[in-house]
Amino acid sequence: MKCAIVPVTPYQQNCSILVCEETGKAALVDPGGELPRLAQALEELEVSLEKIFLTHGHLDHCAAADLARRQFGVPIEGPHEDDRFWLDQLEEATRRMGFPPAQAFEPDRWLRDGDTLAFGAQTLEVLHCPGHTPGHVVFFHRRQRLALVGDVLFQGSIGRTDFPRGDHDTLIRSIRDKLFPLGDDVTFVPGHGPASTFGHERQTNPFVADRRWG
Repeated sequence: MKCAIVPVTPYQQNCSILVCEETGKAALVDPGGELPRLAQALEELEVSLEKIFLTHGHLDHCAAADLARRQFGVPIEGPHEDDRFWLDQLEEATRRMGFPPAQAFEPDRWLRDGDTLAFGAQTLEVLHCPGHTPGHVVFFHRRQRLALVGDVLFQGSIGRTDFPRGDHDTLIRSIRDKLFPLGDDVTFVPGHGPASTFGHERQTNPFVADRRWG
């Protein structure tokens, strides 16, 4: 499996295109906007879109998801149902933030901790990692040692918790109890900014480093 990143929206959100090299099938992770750019990227990669995966319900991660579902005829899987209230207010949020209009929608499948996702010949594990939003999920490809963490963790930082139903302590637990045990060698793609590894963040991240929490 390979991962191509296409930053979209004024927030430069990392929309990931996961490609199963065995089958030529692909999955879009967090298509927040600019669907024509994403469609062009899929064409250039010469892949067929099979699934859309969402980490959480913030507009910059999901505002183009329903458009992509209808354009490509593929299902949306994720996030956890605790983020339903974010998806329900998508129309208002896009108007308020000056995004292209998007309607509220429901995914084809809500995800829970311990679920798996499949596309092509690939399988990803689902970890429920609340804190940034209550229904945030992370996708982990164990064989590839790759995690797609949305806005839970960033290089040198962590997700905001000042949104409705965000919680700082819960976010810290999600990172340290759910993500870091996956292994220091795991590379993660955040929702914004450059990739990093869990080992690097355990050593250097001022919010979640081992030296702070023991």
